[in-house]
Amino acid sequence: QMQLLESGGGSVQAGGSLRLSCAASGVANSDYCLSWFRQAPGKGREGVARLYLGGGSPYYADSVEGRFTVYADTAMNTLFLQMTSLEPEDAAVYYCAARWHICAGFDSIEYPYWGQGTQVNVSS
Repeated sequence: QMQLLESGGGSVQAGGSLRLSCAASGVANSDYCLSWFRQAPGKGREGVARLYLGGGSPYYADSVEGRFTVYADTAMNTLFLQMTSLEPEDAAVYYCAARWHICAGFDSIEYPYWGQGTQVNVSS
């Protein structure tokens, strides 16, 4: 059973940076996709970025393209989200999610594994 553990959230001022981590356990190979979602109060869950751990290019939502970078340490089964030029609109609970084999789309129902979430606050 795959388990995900996020870390790295916190509070920053607008224009600042944070790096989130998502460590996956209970995996025996790299045939899975890790994605970052976020949910702000009163809003739906939004897919932010995803990466297939078996290789390939990352995908970013338009809202974060050019500001966020997702990359992995496959030996550690860990996904990172480097967030720069943070804006108050980026404030949310950030979740890491995983699905086997396929790395396409941000339909949360397609992701059976979720972390507990980590809070990101951005003050103006």
